[in-house]
Amino acid sequence: MTEVTRRDFVKGAAVVGAGAAVGLGALKRSTASWAGANERVRVAVIGINGRGKSHLGGFTKQENVEVATICDVDERLFAPRIKDFFTSKGLKEPKTEFDLRRVMEDKDIHAVSIATPNHWHSLAAIWACQAGKDVYVEKPGSHNLFEGRQMVAAARKYKRIVQHGTQNRSSPHIMEGVRKLREGIVGDLYAARGLDYKIVRNMGRITPGVCPPGLDWDKWLGPKAMRPFSEFWLRNVHFCGLDLSSGGFANQAVHELDIIRWGMGLDRHPVQVTAVGRKFLHKDDDCTAPSHYTATFQFDKPDTYVTYEYRSWYTNGEAGFRDQYPFVQPDFPTGTIFLGTEGYLIFPDYVSYRTFFGVKAKPGPFREGPSEGCGVMANEPHMRNWVAACRARDSKLLTAEIEEGHKSMALCLLARTSYQVERPVKFDPDTETIVGDDEANALLNEPEYRAPYVVPKEV
Repeated sequence: MTEVTRRDFVKGAAVVGAGAAVGLGALKRSTASWAGANERVRVAVIGINGRGKSHLGGFTKQENVEVATICDVDERLFAPRIKDFFTSKGLKEPKTEFDLRRVMEDKDIHAVSIATPNHWHSLAAIWACQAGKDVYVEKPGSHNLFEGRQMVAAARKYKRIVQHGTQNRSSPHIMEGVRKLREGIVGDLYAARGLDYKIVRNMGRITPGVCPPGLDWDKWLGPKAMRPFSEFWLRNVHFCGLDLSSGGFANQAVHELDIIRWGMGLDRHPVQVTAVGRKFLHKDDDCTAPSHYTATFQFDKPDTYVTYEYRSWYTNGEAGFRDQYPFVQPDFPTGTIFLGTEGYLIFPDYVSYRTFFGVKAKPGPFREGPSEGCGVMANEPHMRNWVAACRARDSKLLTAEIEEGHKSMALCLLARTSYQVERPVKFDPDTETIVGDDEANALLNEPEYRAPYVVPKEV
C-alpha cells in the first residue's frame, strides 16, 4: 500500500475549532506534520481491559502500525499489558496515560481505539474527533441516541475516519453471505430474526467498598452520576444495570441486528418498536436489566418483519445454533436467521453462513470457519480496514462507518426504551424522536451528564 505523509493523514484536523467545549478546559488539537512518508501510524489504545486486550493484540500485529500509548484509569493494568503485548514480543514499550484527555492533546498520536466501559464510548470518540484523531470505537457505540448522533456529527465536522466495532462487516464469509442474500439465494427476503441465548450469572449486590489504589473512580464513572465505589460495577461492566450499560439490549444484540439491517437492506430507522420482557432470574442481585426479552421492529419498507430474542439462562437451541453450529462461546445459541421464499440462511457465528432450501431444509451453499487472516472473532480484518481507510483519508472505505453503527444502535436503544416504559414506541426516522410519548423520548434523547464529562450539544 502506498504510504501517505503525516500531513495527509491528519488532513482535516485544521477544522478543529479552538476552544471546543470538551470537559476540563479545551483540548489542544494535533497539528504537527509528519517527518517522513514512511513513518508509522501511531495509535493509542484507550481502555486496556476486556476488549482492550483484543485491540492491543490486533494493532500490534499490523504492519507499520505502532501502539504508541496505552491509556486506562486503572494503572494496575499497565505492567501486565506491557509484558503480555510488548516486551514479551520484542516490541517497544508504549507510553502510559491515566487521563484520556492527555492522549487527545498528544500531537504524536494519529488515531485512537476506544475499548473503555460502554458509558464512555461516545464521549471519548467525540473528544478524539475534536482533537483531530481518527477513531475505532468499540460497540455498543452509544448509551442513548443523542450521543450517537453527536458522534456522527463530530466525524463529519472534523473529517475523521470513525469505525464502529461491529466487525462482522469485515468478515469475508459474512460479507459473502450477505452478498448472496442480496442476490436472492433464498428467494425474496421477508423476515429476519436475531437471537442471543447466553448464560448470565448472578451479578451480586452493590456493596460499597474502598476504591483500590491505582484506580481513579471519578474518571471511571466519567459522564455518569457519582456513586460510592463498589466492585459490582467493575465485575459486571456489560450487564451491571441499564444506567451504565444496555445489557442484553446492546451487548450481542448490536452485532446481530447490524447483520439484519445489512442483509435486509434496511437503511432507515424503524417506525415502531415493541420489547416485552422481565427479570425472571437472580432476583436477589442488583442488576436492573431483564433476564429475557423479545423485541419486534416495524419498518416503512413493505414485507419486512424483524424480531430479536434474548435469553440468559438454560434454553433449547434454534436453527442448529449451538447443537450443530457452535458460536465462539460454544454453549450459547447465538446468531441470525434470514427467511426467504425459497429457504433460509443462517449466520451462526462471526465467520460462517449456511443455506437451507424447501420443506426438507436441504443444505445448500455454505462457508464455515475463519478465512485466512481473519480469526474466529473477525477482529483483525476490521482493524486492517480501519487503518487502510485512515491512510487513504477515505471514510467510504470503512465497512462499519460510524453512521452505520448509529443506525444499528438505534434498534437496540429503541428496544431498551420500549422495555423501560412498558409499551410500544412509535419513532420518526427523520427527526430521530419518539412520537407522542415524552417519557420515552426523554429516555432515548435527553440524557443527563456529570460535569466535566459532558457530551456537547454542539460538537
